[in-house]
Amino acid sequence: MSKLKEYAAVFSVGAIIYSLIEIVSRGYTHWTMALLGGIVLILMYQHFNDYPEESLFKKCLFGCITITCLEFVTGCIVNILLGWNVWDYSERHFDLFGQICPWFSTVWFFVTIPAVYVCKYLNVIIALLKKELAQSV
Repeated sequence: MSKLKEYAAVFSVGAIIYSLIEIVSRGYTHWTMALLGGIVLILMYQHFNDYPEESLFKKCLFGCITITCLEFVTGCIVNILLGWNVWDYSERHFDLFGQICPWFSTVWFFVTIPAVYVCKYLNVIIALLKKELAQSV
């Protein structure tokens, strides 16, 4: 299995999960959130594979910072620049331009816990697929 196929699979899982989290929590999502979710899971997958012995706390901190930063960039593009109004945190305390806030950064910290296990599971599945493909050649 090529790296491109591996990351495409991880991206797809991230896109689906992130969209489902949004649908469950607020009743709808936007296609840009699927893209964001895919990118986030690829970054987490790679980081967790590069640092498998890292503590759960540090992994959650990585996830929290990664998601918050990418949500800020995405929000500045889709909400401020393009005016699509996908989300607005401006009524939350200590928000930054309505795009991020401490409350959701905390949520992302805890959402990273199951993401760690999703990445481990994906890593096992992909390793098994690579082994199976290597044996069939």
